[in-house]
Amino acid sequence: MSKSVNRVAAAAAEAGLEIEIRRMGESTRTAEEAAMQCGCAVDQIVKSLVFAGQTSGKLHLFLVSGGHQLDLEKAGRLAGENLTRADPRKVREETGFAIGGVSPLGHPDSVRRYADATLLGFMTVWAAAGAHDAVFAAEPNALLAAARAEVADIVA
Repeated sequence: MSKSVNRVAAAAAEAGLEIEIRRMGESTRTAEEAAMQCGCAVDQIVKSLVFAGQTSGKLHLFLVSGGHQLDLEKAGRLAGENLTRADPRKVREETGFAIGGVSPLGHPDSVRRYADATLLGFMTVWAAAGAHDAVFAAEPNALLAAARAEVADIVA
């Protein structure tokens, strides 16, 4: 397994979250691709979106239900500054994850995390596990606790 996938497995174990990482063999980069591969509804996919503060450059992770869009105004209020999509190189350098495989787990403490309350309406959600084709399923409350994500109104 790749370093990123191993880091997700280690972070889950450290948080007491039992997961089985699956390599799907095909891309799960988009919520639609992931839902097809996982055999679930698009809304059950956890999109891990990384944005940077326009002033500070600090990274923020937003966990959003696959069928929803992040509301940048709401997200910016939580972050305390306007946000912009983070540069993929910066995401890779600071989190160790490449875009398309960013997991909710395994981030440095410097990355603040927020989660869409919509995710809590499902028995199971699916998230990226550190690679473009790696995913895992989890109970949403347990996942958000393991990710140390603050549940907030962040979607449009």
